[in-house]
Amino acid sequence: MTPGTVVLLHAPNATAASWGDMPEMLRSYGLDVVAPDVPDDTGTRYIARVSLTITATDPAAPLVLVAHGAAGPLVPGVALAQRAAHRPVGGYVFVDADLPRPLRHDHDEPQNDVPMPPDWPEAPCGYLWTHADRLASPEHAQALREARLRAWPTTEHDPPTAVAQSLSELIAVL
Repeated sequence: MTPGTVVLLHAPNATAASWGDMPEMLRSYGLDVVAPDVPDDTGTRYIARVSLTITATDPAAPLVLVAHGAAGPLVPGVALAQRAAHRPVGGYVFVDADLPRPLRHDHDEPQNDVPMPPDWPEAPCGYLWTHADRLASPEHAQALREARLRAWPTTEHDPPTAVAQSLSELIAVL
C-alpha cells in the first residue's frame, strides 16, 4: 500500500527520540512521517495526547500506524480516535511490539483498560522483528509467531539493511 502518512508511535514512558533516525530515513524514501512525542503518559491519556498531536500535523490519509513495544496494545484506541476524526487507517505495523488483546476485566495488566473496537483490525497488519530485539524479548518472538498464525506479513530484519528500509518494504506489502 502507499500510505498518506506513517505515524510512528513510541512506547509509553519513552520519547519519540527512541525511534532514532527512523523518521528521517523514512522521509528519505519519500514517505510523510509523523512521530508524536508523548513522554509521560500511558493508556487512554497516551491515546488522547497522540491523537491531538496527529490532528495538529494535518496528516494525509490513509494513515499507517507503526507501534513499538508497549504502544502495540494501544493501537486500536489510536485507530478509533483517527476514524472518529474521519482519518482512515490503511494499515498497522508492529515493530518489536506487544499485540493488542481484547479487554480483560482483571487489573493485572494496566494497558488492558483500553477498549478494542469490535471490528479491529479493519486494515491490514504486519509485524517487524528487529535484530536488536531477538535476544531481548521472548514475548516479541511469541508476538511474531502469533502474527504469522494470523497470516500477517512479517519481516525479520537482517542487518546491515537499515531498519527503516525493512519497515518501508513491509508497509508496501500491506
